[in-house]
Amino acid sequence: MNLKTKITLAFLTMLLLLLGVSAFTLYSLNRLDRSARNVLQDNLYSVELGQHMLRALDQLQVQEAPLDTQAKQQFEQLLAREAGNVTEPGEQEVVDSLFSELASTERYLASDTTAPQIWRAHMGQLRQLTYRMVNVNTQALTRKNEAANRLATQQSGYVLALLTFAVLTCLLFVLSVPEAAVSGLRKLSASIENATHQDYSNSIPVETHDEFGTVARAFNRLLVQLQDYRTSTLAQILTERNRMASMVNNLDEGLLLVDETRRIILANPAALNLLTLPAEQLLHRSADDVAQENDLFRELLRHLDTPAARRSTEAAPVLTLAQNGEEAYYRVAVNDVVSFNQALEKTEFVGSILTLHNVSEYKKLDQAKSNFLATVSHELKTPLSSINFSLKLLQNGKVGVVNEEQQKILATIKQENQRLLKLVGELIDVSRLESGNIQLNFQPTRIHDIVQFAAATIHLQLQPKQLTLDVQLPDYLPTVRADVEKTTWVLLNLLANGIRYSPEQGALHIRAALTPDAPPQVQISVHDHGPGIAPQYQEKIFQRFVQIPDKSGYKGGSGLGLSIAREFITSQGGQLWVESELGTGSTFSFSLPLST
Repeated sequence: MNLKTKITLAFLTMLLLLLGVSAFTLYSLNRLDRSARNVLQDNLYSVELGQHMLRALDQLQVQEAPLDTQAKQQFEQLLAREAGNVTEPGEQEVVDSLFSELASTERYLASDTTAPQIWRAHMGQLRQLTYRMVNVNTQALTRKNEAANRLATQQSGYVLALLTFAVLTCLLFVLSVPEAAVSGLRKLSASIENATHQDYSNSIPVETHDEFGTVARAFNRLLVQLQDYRTSTLAQILTERNRMASMVNNLDEGLLLVDETRRIILANPAALNLLTLPAEQLLHRSADDVAQENDLFRELLRHLDTPAARRSTEAAPVLTLAQNGEEAYYRVAVNDVVSFNQALEKTEFVGSILTLHNVSEYKKLDQAKSNFLATVSHELKTPLSSINFSLKLLQNGKVGVVNEEQQKILATIKQENQRLLKLVGELIDVSRLESGNIQLNFQPTRIHDIVQFAAATIHLQLQPKQLTLDVQLPDYLPTVRADVEKTTWVLLNLLANGIRYSPEQGALHIRAALTPDAPPQVQISVHDHGPGIAPQYQEKIFQRFVQIPDKSGYKGGSGLGLSIAREFITSQGGQLWVESELGTGSTFSFSLPLST
């Protein structure tokens, strides 16, 4: 018998017991009701008639008064009703005697004899017979009441016995049926719990042929298939794992994997060699603990702690390491790893990958390129300066008269020569920055002095487009630690770019404020109302020799200004970035640390 049939039969039996108890109780109540009604109809009605007959006799008691014809008629009517309600043994004889005595009384009234004692004798006989009739019904009433009480007691016992049987039967079903339904689920739950711990040997014993037996057989087959699948795929997983481990271990780049709890869970031999740490001192340890013991890992952790938004805008750092008696250069890359959690239906952070890419060969090539640029720039600067001086002599007319057309040609040549001199100067600055030979003169500096000097220098360049310069600097700004010359050059470069791309009769805005970072810095911003910069170009403009498309057709720049400006600010411990939207202008900002 299956479990569904058992539960159905249990509920059906409980329903039948409920209907049986209800039907028997209703039958008992109806039987008691019929007994009570019979008592009321047969005996109590006769007693009430006897009482009314006695009151009628009381009115006929006195002979001296005129005969109460209405009382006599009432007595006869009541006696006739009683004759129609004879239900008890001996009651009929009493009624007949009443009719006989009533006939004698009528004969007495029809005669001329008026003796009071005879009248009282007739009234006494009628009263005595009426009392007998009432007594017969009263005794019957008492007897039937006792029988009804016995019947009620008997029926109550039967109902109580039947109710007890029904309650016990229901309790039996309540205790047995749920247990039968839940016991199998307990076994299934225990087997599933073992399966979650990769124990597929705890199968469910099949003891019945009901639904649970079917589920148990199916689950046991599932356990067998899971065991087979685990056995068959474990070798594949190990093979793939060994293949991936071989690939990671044979990388010529250092690779570290840090999980979401900042615990190191993987490090390839290249990373261990660079960190000069054995695997047992690195793996499964907290990254913060390792950073306290290893300088290189402390530097890697600093880049790991950099917010992802800043990592995307900053250039990847390059570390210089001593390796085999030579300098080696490694570029640090940090990539966050995310995974989609299907249970929670959301993407979760699961760790970070740190890689150390050997860029020593590229660095050597870059140094060779920088040396070449520096050499060429120095070689070009001298003849360009001589050409510039010669052009100045020609324009002044000291070597001969020059006509107007020749003056225009000389002006054009001088303008192009000045542009070459500027380009050569920027190339020299780039080479100095790359070689680290640039000298910075740090000193406590007021932002007001830098801004005022830049504003005074750029004032003449505002006039051709009729631009206005709006400067708003708070008085409470502290001094910064900066190179005044280099910082002023950066601000002038940003203002020159703002002038170049601002519409006529527009405005440039210079603002300064303390940053909310810890430690705080002073942030200087230059905002223009130009065409703006598309998002895909906002980071590229800080790369060397990069120029974004210009609708105005300007092609005078070398693409080095912003790159040099960022190097100047970064070397002073600050940052340089841009915020812009197409059609709303651009805001170039840089920050400088406070002086101590």
